[in-house]
Amino acid sequence: MREVSVEAVTDAIEEMCIKVCHELSDDMKACLFNAYDNETSELGKKILGQLKENLEIAKEEMIPVCQDTGMAVVFLKVGQEVHFTGGNITDAVNEGVRRGYTKGYLRKSVVSDPIERINTKDNTPAVIHYEIVPGDKVTITVAPKGFGSENMSRVFMLKPADGIEGVKKAILTAVSDAGPNACPPMVVGVGIGGTFEKCAIMAKEALTRPAGEHSSIGYVKDLEEEMLEKINGLNIGPAGLGGRTTAFAVNINTYPTHIAGLPVAVNICCHVNRHIQWEI
Repeated sequence: MREVSVEAVTDAIEEMCIKVCHELSDDMKACLFNAYDNETSELGKKILGQLKENLEIAKEEMIPVCQDTGMAVVFLKVGQEVHFTGGNITDAVNEGVRRGYTKGYLRKSVVSDPIERINTKDNTPAVIHYEIVPGDKVTITVAPKGFGSENMSRVFMLKPADGIEGVKKAILTAVSDAGPNACPPMVVGVGIGGTFEKCAIMAKEALTRPAGEHSSIGYVKDLEEEMLEKINGLNIGPAGLGGRTTAFAVNINTYPTHIAGLPVAVNICCHVNRHIQWEI
């Protein structure tokens, strides 16, 4: 049994929140630069150039890459040989978010009740997903989610008879309906299978997979590549002003499901697609 102080989790999340909001991850940076080199639309290329410039200014002046610094989403994969000490782990995660958003002067966007809508003033609570895994390590993924793109996400409860063609239609429908509102170029996370809530969590977690890393399942990899090509053929383009770069990546996760269902979730993220992962 390995003991891990919850304060170590707090310290890590504090730093991760600040870093992920100010610097684009290497995979997203590579996507942006590659898209700029290959965009054929003059206006689309100009938009991508502005995004590149924004990226450099954010890093040099320690300004968030986007004014919507999102609601903090945290994935915790906890080794079953880990014993947390010094307090409650959920409280520790939220304290890390509170410190990060306060010390980093990041926008506080969370309200304490969905109807009364009173701002919590420290961007807590986070949305936390726990998973128990083998080993004695704790893997933390922080993925702040802005709501311009989050509001464009969808869940489709398809019939088994809809099959893979129904899945393709659902993905394209979600992206087409989102249009410019999801701040393209986008990353499209998809969850297929499980239940209503499971497919949505899978879609969210799919966004944290590095762009360009495909599923190890053959047909899923083929589907990711096909959907990326079709989405980029929609001519939505950067900022929705036309062009070949509507999406940087389509990441798909799957899970077993019931004989009577085919749940599909499409979680769209804008071009920053913030995600950072550390292990303690």
